[in-house]
Amino acid sequence: MSAFTDHVVVVTGAGQGIGFALCQAFAQAGAWVFLNDLSADVAEEAAERINRMLNAPRVSAAPGDVADVERVRALIAQAAALHGRLDVVIANAGITNYGEFLEYTPQAFDRLTSVNLRGTYFTAQAAARQMIAGGRAGRILLTSSVTGVQAYRNLSAYGLTKAGIVHMARSLAVELGAHRITVNAICPGATITERTLLDDPAYAQNWAGVTPSGRASSVDDIAAAALFLASPAAAQITGQTLTVDGGWTLQSPIPTESPDIPQAGSALR
Repeated sequence: MSAFTDHVVVVTGAGQGIGFALCQAFAQAGAWVFLNDLSADVAEEAAERINRMLNAPRVSAAPGDVADVERVRALIAQAAALHGRLDVVIANAGITNYGEFLEYTPQAFDRLTSVNLRGTYFTAQAAARQMIAGGRAGRILLTSSVTGVQAYRNLSAYGLTKAGIVHMARSLAVELGAHRITVNAICPGATITERTLLDDPAYAQNWAGVTPSGRASSVDDIAAAALFLASPAAAQITGQTLTVDGGWTLQSPIPTESPDIPQAGSALR
């Protein structure tokens, strides 16, 4: 029997990419998973895809904007009520928005911070409140980025939100430890997803050349880190950031052909 059998897991920002892989990994491990995405259609389709893969209804769609605190609270409460428990919440939702510092707009900054920082903070708060009310030990994971550790051209606003998430994990771990809740951050490096390939079709090749491990990460690499941090084996690990980047942050070179301001990644969503 898996350590996650019949556990309840909520993952925000999970319609594709890393979030989708997280949902799939926990569902395969026997958990009941609530898959959040901004788009109801995307959330439904993603949940159905995983359920078809598993030939079992392990995943439920839970659409909503994480910047809407009331929606986040309702989502977390719904997940806990359906199965009578809440074990793991992964605040993964975030938007990437490239832009030159001198040209960056208040509108873009406000949307970025409302999703990446506000959304993460209040997702964690709602999760912790529910876990405490249920009297259960819990795991809260936050998704950061190597751009919150190393400065990256044209990602100043995005990078500061991800740096904030690293510190958020430390701060929340101090306050929640007495409640048997651990809080950790996962810091992905260059990871092959639908969005990164849209920004740069040669993404895998470009980043393989500047990563010590010789390849860009897959979404499964990130999911493996999450499964570990949510497992009983990580019970004494809290307030930490696990970087999954193939060693890139050891030197942090940028691929020569990497676009400075990718069109897709610069779109405000």
